[in-house]
Amino acid sequence: MKGLRCLVLATILSQGLVCGTARAQMRETPAHLSYSDFLQKVENKEVKQIDIERTSTTATVTLTNGKQVTVNLPPRAYSGSLIKTLRQQNVDIGVVPPKPDHSGGRLLVSVGLPILFLFTVLLLLRRLANAPGGPIQTLNFGRSRARFLPEAKTGVVFDDVAGIDTAKEELQEVVSFLKERERFEKVGARIPKGVLLIGPPGTGKTLLARAIAGEAGVPFFSLSGSEFVEMFVGVGASRVRDLFARAKENAPCLVFIDEIDAVGRQRGAGLGGGNDEREQTLNQLLSEMDGFEANTGVIVLAATNRPDVLDAALLRPGRFDRQIVVDYPDYKGRLAILKVHARNKRLADEVSLEAIARRTPGFAGADLANLLNEAAILAARRRQEAITNREIDDALDRVTIGLAMKPLLDSVKKRLIAYHEVGHGLLQTLLENAFLMDKITIIPRSGGIGGFVKPLPTEDYSPGFMTYASLLDEITVLLGGRVAEELIFGAAEVTVGAAGDIEQITQRARQMVTLFGMSELGLTALERPHSEVFLGRDLMPVTEYSEAVASQIDQQIRRIIRHCYDRAHRILSAHIPLLHYLVDVLIERETIEGEEFRRLVAQFTTIPQKKLEYARP
Repeated sequence: MKGLRCLVLATILSQGLVCGTARAQMRETPAHLSYSDFLQKVENKEVKQIDIERTSTTATVTLTNGKQVTVNLPPRAYSGSLIKTLRQQNVDIGVVPPKPDHSGGRLLVSVGLPILFLFTVLLLLRRLANAPGGPIQTLNFGRSRARFLPEAKTGVVFDDVAGIDTAKEELQEVVSFLKERERFEKVGARIPKGVLLIGPPGTGKTLLARAIAGEAGVPFFSLSGSEFVEMFVGVGASRVRDLFARAKENAPCLVFIDEIDAVGRQRGAGLGGGNDEREQTLNQLLSEMDGFEANTGVIVLAATNRPDVLDAALLRPGRFDRQIVVDYPDYKGRLAILKVHARNKRLADEVSLEAIARRTPGFAGADLANLLNEAAILAARRRQEAITNREIDDALDRVTIGLAMKPLLDSVKKRLIAYHEVGHGLLQTLLENAFLMDKITIIPRSGGIGGFVKPLPTEDYSPGFMTYASLLDEITVLLGGRVAEELIFGAAEVTVGAAGDIEQITQRARQMVTLFGMSELGLTALERPHSEVFLGRDLMPVTEYSEAVASQIDQQIRRIIRHCYDRAHRILSAHIPLLHYLVDVLIERETIEGEEFRRLVAQFTTIPQKKLEYARP
């Protein structure tokens, strides 16, 4: 863009110089007079003065009216006849030195302007050549945008990747093949042509690819799946061909494609047929990975968190032969990840990485790294020399719930929020199959959260293994806030604070009826789990049951919710004095840790032994 502005500026400047030179010449050149008219004016005494140049036949004549003209004199006009006539008419005769020659300036203008124009064009081309898109865009549409490293010095090795030991073991074979290729070929082993890393966001898929490149020490190509896609049909396919041509020249090598679902989605899902740019790019990728020509020595690594949308031809053996799941780490994995990220952090002696690992089930590696970084930022903001447990607790709340706001003043609103949250917390403590409570607070958070009860899932928690009893306890706990408001303030004074809870219990109860077979309708999957809609496929939800069955589904959902509501109402009604006591303590302290909350509850009633066992470290 800057080069284009320079080109326009140079063009305007050149035109201005030419026009200015012409105007200057017009201003400096007097009117011309013929020689006969000049003689006539001399006889009529209309000439006052004549200035003759010594080296020119052109003279400048000043008339009596003050006007200046030029006249071309004959070669011998400076002889005595003309001079005699001028003297007789009392004309002043002057001889002036010759004018400076401006031919050099005119030559400079005529030659310099094209040179300036050419220099500006070359400058423009150079800027375009140094742009991220390469030289002129129209000349390199088909070139691959992959970043190439002759020897990948990523600064990451397998020792820097923690918490995903199973995936590391699988990928060690890839590194061994690249380093000791003959050992595998000797026994007839064929290394997988493609390795697909599958897992939720933040679990370390890209970090694993960088570690493989750092361990193998071979040429490494890295790019994103979106870099193949352009609006012009055929450009992405050309980039795929160029990428693999360069990779074969540097074999054995690694090609890493991050977020491959951007180009590898299922074909035939568009409304306009199968000739769009993305599908042509995918077809070329399939051909290059396992087509007619051999692709020896090129190993393709890819990462995605959406394997369900990938095309089946991309996942078959011979292309992505091996699919490695990079899942959320367990307790030991989280502890190892925390140790890696705590290397450059200054932690106080009171901080226990084991305790942090226990409090963070379901956290990915990126979440744990962000947790320690937020704690370090808070410590620096508070001008502390080390990270303490206070910073860890605040950072954990910030990344899971939101940024803490100013506490509310003691008012009706604060007390209502306290009763709502204590209703949740008391049921979560008394119900045997509910999650263990980690913290209860009435300090507002960003996003309109007035307070919250933070659950602490146990290590053996898994969404795929939730029981019927735990689902009912979950719904009962979610109803605890609304039930507490009704018991204390009356049905006319309930607030909309339970809107999010009601949405969750409705969704969970519907899943129990239509997906999990936990109702009187029996073991029938009446709905399919919701997934992302493809254009041209599943545009309208398909109803797989009749209107009569839909009515029965609604009745079963209401029955489950009503059962849990009556259960919450019965438990809280039996503990009204405890409810008042806990609210007074919470308003005074504003935040109560889970262990302290259970100790307060145990003074009035019996807590299930299972909860106490979970609470022990």
